[in-house]
Amino acid sequence: MSSFIGIILVVFLIALFFSSVRILREYERSVIFLLGRFQTVKGPGLILVIPIIQQAVRVDLRTLVLDVPTQDLITRDNVSVRVNAVIYFRVTDPQNAIINVENFMEATEQLAQTTLRSVLGQHELDELLAEREKLNTDIQSILDQATDKWGIKVSNVEIKHVDIDESMIRAIAKQAEAERERRAKVIHADGENQAAEMLVEAANQLATSPSSLQLRYLQTLTEIAGEKSSTIVFPLPVSMMDGLAKLAAEPVEKEA
Repeated sequence: MSSFIGIILVVFLIALFFSSVRILREYERSVIFLLGRFQTVKGPGLILVIPIIQQAVRVDLRTLVLDVPTQDLITRDNVSVRVNAVIYFRVTDPQNAIINVENFMEATEQLAQTTLRSVLGQHELDELLAEREKLNTDIQSILDQATDKWGIKVSNVEIKHVDIDESMIRAIAKQAEAERERRAKVIHADGENQAAEMLVEAANQLATSPSSLQLRYLQTLTEIAGEKSSTIVFPLPVSMMDGLAKLAAEPVEKEA
C-alpha cells in the first residue's frame, strides 16, 4: 500500500514539475503574479511557475497589425465619407500592458476608431485626399501618446481607403475639369499679354530707328519672294507716298 502511495506521489511530483515549466520564445515575456500581486517579468527561455501560488500571463512583444474597421464620418466641409486604416504597434512594457488595461488589443482598436473619426472630421475632403501622409502622422502621434500608459508603442498608421459617394465623385471630376480650363485660360491670357508687350516694345524701337524699319521692310520682301505664289503685291513705302503727296500739292506753273 505504501509503495502504491509512493508511486502516486512521484507521478504527482513529476506532473507538478512539468506543469510548472514554461518555455518562452525570444519575442515572448511572462508577467508573473504571486498570490494575485505582481512579482516580476520573466523570459525568454525556460522559466518555472509554481502552480496555484503563481500565475503567468504571456505577452507577445512583436509588432502587431490592427485593421481598423471602416468608419463613417463627416468632414469639415460636410462631406460624408467612409475611411478605414491599419495600425502597427507593439508592447514595450509587459507589466503595464497587463496591469493598466484589461485587453490592450481591444482597447487600442477602440481608441484608434475614435481617434480616426475625431482627427479626420477636422479636415476637408481635399485634405483627406491630398495630405494623407500628414494625417497619418497626426493620428499616430495622438495614439502613441494615449497608449503610452498602457506600455504600447504605436509605430505607424496608414489610411487605406477613403470612399465617397458617386455623386461626389462626379462633382470632384467637374471641379477638376473647371480648374484645368481656368488654368488654360490664364496661361493663354498671359501669353497674349506677353506678346502684346513685345509688340509694343518692337514698335517703339522701330519708331526711334528708321533704318531698323527699312531692314524689317526688306526682310518682309525676302520672305514674300521665297513663297510659292503666282502674285506678289509689292507695297509702296510710306516715305514714297509722302513724296507723291507733296508733288501733287505743288501748284502747276502756267506757260507763258
